[in-house]
Amino acid sequence: MNHSKTLKVFSPFDQSLLKEIPMVGEKEVENALKLAYSLFLDRKKWIPPYKRIEILEKVQEIMKSKVEELTKTAAAEGGKPYMDSKVEVMRAINGVKIASEEIGRLTGEQIPMGLTQASVNRIAFTTREPIGVIASISAFNHPLNLIVHQTVTAFASGCPVIVKPASTTPLSCLAFLEILDEAGVPEGWVQSIITDNETAEKLVTDKRINYLSFIGSAKVGWYLKSKLAPGTRCALEHGGAAPVIVEPDAELEEMLPALVKGGFYHAGQVCVSVQKVFVHESIARQVAEKMAEMANKLVVGDPLDKKTEVGPLILPKEVDRVEEWVKEAKDKGAELLCGGKRISDTCYAPTVIWNAPQDIKVSKEEIFGPVVCIYPYQDRDQAIQQANALDYHFQAAVFTKNIDIAFDTVQKLNATAVMVNDHTAFRVDWMPFGGRDASGEGLGGIPYSMHEMTREKLMVVKSKWL
Repeated sequence: MNHSKTLKVFSPFDQSLLKEIPMVGEKEVENALKLAYSLFLDRKKWIPPYKRIEILEKVQEIMKSKVEELTKTAAAEGGKPYMDSKVEVMRAINGVKIASEEIGRLTGEQIPMGLTQASVNRIAFTTREPIGVIASISAFNHPLNLIVHQTVTAFASGCPVIVKPASTTPLSCLAFLEILDEAGVPEGWVQSIITDNETAEKLVTDKRINYLSFIGSAKVGWYLKSKLAPGTRCALEHGGAAPVIVEPDAELEEMLPALVKGGFYHAGQVCVSVQKVFVHESIARQVAEKMAEMANKLVVGDPLDKKTEVGPLILPKEVDRVEEWVKEAKDKGAELLCGGKRISDTCYAPTVIWNAPQDIKVSKEEIFGPVVCIYPYQDRDQAIQQANALDYHFQAAVFTKNIDIAFDTVQKLNATAVMVNDHTAFRVDWMPFGGRDASGEGLGGIPYSMHEMTREKLMVVKSKWL
């Protein structure tokens, strides 16, 4: 590939050209890989923990001085409204802090010896070492925070990392790499590549890669996993349909704003977005109509306007897709309580659908758009069965004031995390986060990623003095 090939980055809101970036080819990717691998092989070049902590503290300082700039970049390229993008930037800064603090917790343990006659005169303990070169493939929906999760964790763990940002949102990644450079990250430890998918595939499947961190679609994630070199470990984070069970005793005044936020935050383009809400029939219609009323009032538009609550979808073709899925629901007998229409080429109205059939796209697939489906139920176990029926299992929720029902539902829902009296999209960066079954493999969350990016080594010392 020659350097004349460029990546054009457009605003998802008005489709204006934000920037044109040169793309690299196989030669540059090979050079990046060579550099990263040579750093890992030469232990003299490893950065001692205290130095990594110092650098990451500097990174936080620089980020704090650029909050406004980083917020505007993320909002402009990703379409997440200004107020939510600002929250993302503050989270990213805190993520760097969590990673620097976690460096001191990458510890091993003593393994007891002398428990049998054959094991006397020995002392044994484990230590944790960096796993090797990491390849990170990122997604568009949190263009700064995901990059922190996929690069800072690697650097903090002592691993060189090569990151490919989403082609729709590379600007936050490039801005962050400039900050890392300014903070003193030595050359080659964190590199980014702007390239096509074919070249990126060559990178992640190279045998010099020890770990793949992937955030994106299930189709691409499982495909890449099938192509990894023997021994390459991976964390794959795909999507889910985020089911919610609502019991008759739910506290509606607290619940409704949470469900509206969880469903329409970032126009529903979040892997744990509230999508399927199963509500006991005694209150289901009331909940659905109230949610529709609240969704109708959300301000949709320019993500850089501080009043905007719901921004555009990442690409116009996604608006077309959501429109088709909602039309299918309507044609198959579902009732639209609000929305159900495109506002422009790039924005879709927040939509609440009542009782869509279970065998259509809005019920079976991850919508990844501003659409929430509400289903009345008589029997909670049947609702849980429907919630579990899909292949995707990520985060789920239950709203009830009955502790026994809460425990029972938490146990029966197939999910990696179940929120009680909170929406499915709740997340803090130090908690374990990831899907199970078709929704992914391995765990995100900064301490958990760092644990996965290191591996144990056992040392056994034999001495007659022991």
